[in-house]
Amino acid sequence: MSDEQPHILQSEWITLQNQFDSYEKCSLAIKLFNILVCCILVFVLDTKLWPLAVVAILWLQDGIWKTFQNRIGRRLEVVERAIQGNPNHMPDNASHMGMQFNLAWNQSRPHAVGLVSEYIKQALKPTVAYPHVVLMALVIGELYVN
Repeated sequence: MSDEQPHILQSEWITLQNQFDSYEKCSLAIKLFNILVCCILVFVLDTKLWPLAVVAILWLQDGIWKTFQNRIGRRLEVVERAIQGNPNHMPDNASHMGMQFNLAWNQSRPHAVGLVSEYIKQALKPTVAYPHVVLMALVIGELYVN
């Protein structure tokens, strides 16, 4: 590794970590927005099925957002291993060279079906599914009450 490589890796780590954290904040914003919109649609406007569609759309959007964050997280792990000087424990075709995020992103991005599958897998993780599942249950419960 060149003398400049550790500095480049540290700069990349700082940038990626900041992005990783900002994606977490945006995911929380999606969840809070979903709660607000769902409550307005159910309790104020007394709509019937629209809240289910809105919750599902925002839940999938949260899954997509978390997929992006997950890719950043995978690159962060590669950079951290490279900073530790342990490239032997890196995933296949993961460059331990700094400033390789877009190449790594493109190499890990599946085609359409795989991409949709990745979005759904992220959406089904408990930390992503909450509060969307609760909102869907609330909407379905309101449909049966009214």
